[in-house]
Amino acid sequence: MPDSLPSNSPSDSRSDSRPAVGRRTLLGAAAAATAAPVVLGSATRAAAAPAPRKKPRPLAGGGDLGPNVLVFDPSTPGIQARLDEVFQRQESAQFGTGRYALLFKPGTYNGLNAQLGFYTSIAGLGLSPDDTTINGDVTVDAGWFDGNATQNFWRSAENLALVPVNGTNRWAVAQAAPFRRMHVRGGLNLAPSGYGWASGGYIADSRIDGQVGPYSQQQWYTRDSAIGSWLNGVWNMVFSGVEGAPAQGFPDPPYTTLATTPISREKPFLHLQGSEYRVFLPEKRTNARGVTWGNGTPRGTSLPLTRFYVARPGVTAATLNQALSQGLHLLLTPGIYHLSEPLRINRANTVVLGLGYATLIPDGGVTAVKVADVDGVRLAGFLVDAGPVNSPTLLEIGPRGASRDHSANPTTVQDVFIRIGGAGPGKATTSMVVNSRHTIIDHTWVWRADHGDGVGWETNRADYGVVVNGDDVLATGLFVEHFNKYDVQWFGQRGRTIFFQNEKAYDAPNQAAIQNGSLKGYAAYRVGDAVTSHEGWGLGSYCYYNVDPTIVQHHGFAAPVRPNVRFHNLLVVSLGGQGQYECVINDTGSPTSGTSTVPSTVVSYP
Repeated sequence: MPDSLPSNSPSDSRSDSRPAVGRRTLLGAAAAATAAPVVLGSATRAAAAPAPRKKPRPLAGGGDLGPNVLVFDPSTPGIQARLDEVFQRQESAQFGTGRYALLFKPGTYNGLNAQLGFYTSIAGLGLSPDDTTINGDVTVDAGWFDGNATQNFWRSAENLALVPVNGTNRWAVAQAAPFRRMHVRGGLNLAPSGYGWASGGYIADSRIDGQVGPYSQQQWYTRDSAIGSWLNGVWNMVFSGVEGAPAQGFPDPPYTTLATTPISREKPFLHLQGSEYRVFLPEKRTNARGVTWGNGTPRGTSLPLTRFYVARPGVTAATLNQALSQGLHLLLTPGIYHLSEPLRINRANTVVLGLGYATLIPDGGVTAVKVADVDGVRLAGFLVDAGPVNSPTLLEIGPRGASRDHSANPTTVQDVFIRIGGAGPGKATTSMVVNSRHTIIDHTWVWRADHGDGVGWETNRADYGVVVNGDDVLATGLFVEHFNKYDVQWFGQRGRTIFFQNEKAYDAPNQAAIQNGSLKGYAAYRVGDAVTSHEGWGLGSYCYYNVDPTIVQHHGFAAPVRPNVRFHNLLVVSLGGQGQYECVINDTGSPTSGTSTVPSTVVSYP
């Protein structure tokens, strides 16, 4: 994500004068068969067969959550010291191996400031956020990166009530940092100290009693929430189902506001019933508006932890698949899991829930997760990290040709993040493929790394980010960046996207490297030629071709020109003139203008 913007912050007189540079450059290079019978004359005898394998013992559900899940209650001594210790380890560990979940039992906690670093999740264990109150703050700032918040990835807050010490909680994040099911009894500041560059973000099912101040945040998506007020916007602020949201105003102010979210189902979450851990599964809502928990106990079902195989790092993919074949769900405790075969999710209503950014690494070029064409699978809260051997795909929702109707009970993909490179060499031809109908992608960041280890135009080659083949798929909060070719390709009918954020790959060596037949560059978001119905709201694409600033990208968006293929509130931005867009969508929209880093917009298309 970029870090070059005019702040629009009333408190930040410096940001308008900053040079437009790309944020990444600041970090530097920073299957026992029995033999068939043998016929001898008229007699049939069974041929010698190998001894049948022993069936593996059934796996038990439930169990301890492991050493990287820290559970507190109000009487726990030294909570602040434990929080500080985790933060010290994780503050700047952008590509480190540490993974942590900080869980708070229901009750009231006083005087805490939980600063969150990388791969750290904080959550309450009540059914409502108001069951767990912190008189204090849950803070994300950017001191580790000189006040630049554009790399504050992979951290989350969930299911807590906060009473901020000074009245406003600071949550200065970038991608893959959800703020879910939170109640802030005060304001929320989305910018770092000093109002430096920021590039987030996502809020869902949350109530902020006071004002939300994005200040320098370039883009943001808020879904099914309630806010006191909203201060400003830079490029792309999108709201759906948000009580108190600002009125539609794009492009000036840059607000895209939908009164409701067409379909939503909140992320599963861990909670306590007495002393028993359970996982709550919120029910599906249609035309949703506001929070799910405002009238007390949310609607949905709760499963005991004994229905889950509680996985620890080091467990094999074979064991995880045994658990799934037994009918257990998976709870992935924090850590890194190497997979020699895909996780195969073949049963309807299976839940795979990660804690503390549990990370799946497919070895030998396998696909990390394959979901059958079944109802109601819930994937949530984990990271897929491509391995050094190219995987054709990393995550597959439904097999090729999937066609069953899942409208009553869709599969949801929530806070599932994908990374190619950065933590080491990684390759994948296509990151996420969605074949099942009615799938809901609710907040994902699919990222071909532009900094870190194992990064280069061919080193972490990844041609396609997200490919949607299934019909009736909905994306709410779609972040896809830096792929060598198309970032998103959508071939299913009646697809919908509410909020899209993209940045084209920085590192294209020259114009020829991105040439797409007669077109200059691959669109960030392409709708297939055979699609007759599609709709998108609040979509943005940025370019920063810093290796060769003369590169021209014809457009950010491509779609067939049909009356039921519709887009609302599109923008493209050239960051400081490092590359340029000629158009916004197809051949429509003005070119980006020189080095001014001013969006070119299209309010409605066609």
